[in-house]
Amino acid sequence: MGAPFPTIVYEKHDGVAHLSLNRPRQLNAYSVAMRDDFAEALQAVAEDEEVGALLITGRGRAFCAGADLSEFGTAPSQVIARCVRWQRDVWGQLIDLPKPIVVAAHGYCIGSGVEIMLLADVRIAASDTVFSMPELRLGMVPAAGGSQTLPRNAGPSAAMDLLLSGRRIGAADAMRLGLVGRTVPLNKLLASAWNAAGELAKIPPDKASAMRSLLRHSQDMTIGQGLQQERRISAMLTTTRN
Repeated sequence: MGAPFPTIVYEKHDGVAHLSLNRPRQLNAYSVAMRDDFAEALQAVAEDEEVGALLITGRGRAFCAGADLSEFGTAPSQVIARCVRWQRDVWGQLIDLPKPIVVAAHGYCIGSGVEIMLLADVRIAASDTVFSMPELRLGMVPAAGGSQTLPRNAGPSAAMDLLLSGRRIGAADAMRLGLVGRTVPLNKLLASAWNAAGELAKIPPDKASAMRSLLRHSQDMTIGQGLQQERRISAMLTTTRN
């Protein structure tokens, strides 16, 4: 099954919703139109009881080459252009989605691409993928969570290095830093991602949602608070099962 969005292809198969960024000529640069399509597609995924997991990929030569800088020329200022782009809280939708998310990155994963990827639960990269957070070099700061998600995954020192320098790293370094969980050859990327998403879709929805919520929120808790939350969720799921 597919749904018509101008900048995203939405398909569903065996409990997996597949959102594929579809601006290949622009290397899937994140635009206002893509923001709107992404928001609507994520809402459909959240409300569809047949969907157990979400897979996000990019069509063409890149996963996502960052924000569409061509839109800056049509706005009164870069600040206004960025505000317009983030008026719909796609990143909040990804965080709150009660279903596991798999991202498969290839080619270029830059700026917004990295920020989308870091909100996924399972992150797979083709061995040729290039990663970068170049916002400071463009006179901006990350405005879609990169300053928060990057240090939570790579650690403060490595995150500061990447954010300040804007330098590019390859897939092997991205895995070493914790940005991705595994790398595979490009010709095996889509199959690996579908397999991972398919396995996640088999998990009972309440268990998957609880685990995702627990891991997300525990990052802002002390270890004691996290353990208490774990016990509460475990007891709740046990009661529900009985």
